Amino acid sequence: MQLIANEHPLRHQLAGEIHSRPYTQLSAPARISHIAVMNGEHADDADLAHLKLLCEHFGVAQPPDNAKHFSQEFSNFFLKWERHTEFSTYTIFVSSHVDVPFERSPLNRLPDYWLSELPGQLINATHVVVETADTKPRSIAETAVFFNDNNLTGSTVLDGKASIWTDGRIHSDGFGRILVRDQGLNPRGLGRLVQRLLEIETYRMTAMLAFPLAKLSIKRIADSEQKLSLIVKELPMIKDVGDERTLLSQLSHLAADVEAVSVETSYRFSAARAYFSLLEQRVRELREKRIPTLQPSGDFIFRRLAPAMATCETMSARQEKLSRHIARASNLLRTRVDVALEEQNRDLLQSMDQRARRQLRLQQTVEGLSVVAISYYVLSLISYLAKGAKALGIDFDPYVVVLIAFPVIIGLVWGGVRHIRQALTDRAENTD
Repeated sequence: MQLIANEHPLRHQLAGEIHSRPYTQLSAPARISHIAVMNGEHADDADLAHLKLLCEHFGVAQPPDNAKHFSQEFSNFFLKWERHTEFSTYTIFVSSHVDVPFERSPLNRLPDYWLSELPGQLINATHVVVETADTKPRSIAETAVFFNDNNLTGSTVLDGKASIWTDGRIHSDGFGRILVRDQGLNPRGLGRLVQRLLEIETYRMTAMLAFPLAKLSIKRIADSEQKLSLIVKELPMIKDVGDERTLLSQLSHLAADVEAVSVETSYRFSAARAYFSLLEQRVRELREKRIPTLQPSGDFIFRRLAPAMATCETMSARQEKLSRHIARASNLLRTRVDVALEEQNRDLLQSMDQRARRQLRLQQTVEGLSVVAISYYVLSLISYLAKGAKALGIDFDPYVVVLIAFPVIIGLVWGGVRHIRQALTDRAENTD
């Protein structure tokens, strides 16, 4: 059947996106080790190159170029790699039973050199042990032994089909620990549960990356707020344009400082907001129910994480509000400077107008004097000519000749001077 319209070049890619990052099917008993490393937004090539080294070491198929996720069965473990915006995760699955949970790590099956050279900085490392439903029940005290007798959180999840316990701590091996008991989940459901638990741990850590930045920004923002308050208080006491320009310069430097803080923190605050939203979604999907005497893991996480995220949100809002206040103060001050400059320009234009008028009167005076001077010299020349003609015998009075020529000469000279002035004026206007 022929397509109705030209196919969009991204149609298949977009349709396949919903099937990306599939859940791993998992059966109890199982041991899982999960590692998340922060390596920035441009580490795809480094991740793939490192994965190819591992595949080459074990002689298995390598990931394709430009891959964003990769799953591969090795000889005695299963590896899943996922590339996220700014971090990568490596999850190692081993299907086997251990008498003592967390006694043996699946990472022991990977080469030490490969683990030590993972690109990026470790942000989360978690061991998960999945037990079968027929595992002998333990008391809370017996379970706490596997967590170095730390205080536990726990709950039943997914409508009682599984139970989870954790202490939310990093142990001496550098890993957190989660104990899961399968109580009726199918392989897909168990795989989804384990992935959600690992994502909760990773998103919890990546969201918390914004909290230290928020604490560091508090003093800088508080100092900037105090400086702005002092500048605003000085606005009514401005005396001249010099004071206005000084305050405007201070506001410009203050705006630059606040913008620098915003640039340093805005991405991390936005990322924390996104991670926290994903974390809330993953916890809701667990559908936790309380185990007697234990606090549910979700409640434990939000009790400590929610205030930290609220601090980040508050700092983000303070930065935006401070930027708006600085912008308003700058606009007010610029308005005052503009008004003062307009007054100066008005006075300058009035002064220029007065000078132009004086110059026009002077020019008119000079033109009058020029007409008189030129006419005088022309009439003097006519007088000499008339006297010379009378000396040659022509009978007329030279003074009469000068008297007759006087109005004619005055008119011609005045008209000529005016014509020249008009020509110069027209040329200047055409040039402009």
